[in-house]
Amino acid sequence: MTNKILIAPSLLAADFARLGEEARAVEAAGADWLHLDVMDGHFVPNITFGPLVVKALRPHTTLPLDVHLMIAPADPYLEAFAEAGADHIAIHPEAGPHLHRSLQKIRSLGKKAGVVLNPSTPVESVLWVMDLVDIIMVMTVNPGFGGQAFLSSQLPKVAALRKMIDATGRDIRLQIDGGVTPTTSRSLLEAGADTLVAGSAVYGAPDYTAAISAIRAPA
Repeated sequence: MTNKILIAPSLLAADFARLGEEARAVEAAGADWLHLDVMDGHFVPNITFGPLVVKALRPHTTLPLDVHLMIAPADPYLEAFAEAGADHIAIHPEAGPHLHRSLQKIRSLGKKAGVVLNPSTPVESVLWVMDLVDIIMVMTVNPGFGGQAFLSSQLPKVAALRKMIDATGRDIRLQIDGGVTPTTSRSLLEAGADTLVAGSAVYGAPDYTAAISAIRAPA
């Protein structure tokens, strides 16, 4: 794989009393993106934060803000997250009636558009929107909580998406979120992933630089 392997620490596992410091810390440690998990207590069984927190974080880091919307409906909030400083906005096919239209809206706001596939969501759900996606993210846990066990059942899905992406010839990142550690990253990268979200594996480690390097090492 020629693509650089990107690491996106998830703020879900950070110290919420020191989010600005935690953002700066992983940037200094070699992170490529900063992953922000937005949850509404409805689409997923947890509540995190909204556009105001994204806006507050924006001045604290130059990293791209990779916003993962686990909310439904997502459409009414796309502009708010774009205006707050999100660089990427990723949504679930199940979070609205018209995935194609939602992706068009994200791109019209000048942001990179992502589609997120839950463990039970088939790869076919992105087949007819490949021309509109910049990122496809595979959930290797059920969305809603950090620290869950990695679902190896998703590896064939990652491999199938790698083939689909390569067939388009487009620059689409294949991102993984859930249970990413130095141990699981090897099988994910072998399956074709090129972007790894890591929460507790980074923010739960004593040395962020070493943690990020260990996750990237199998590449």
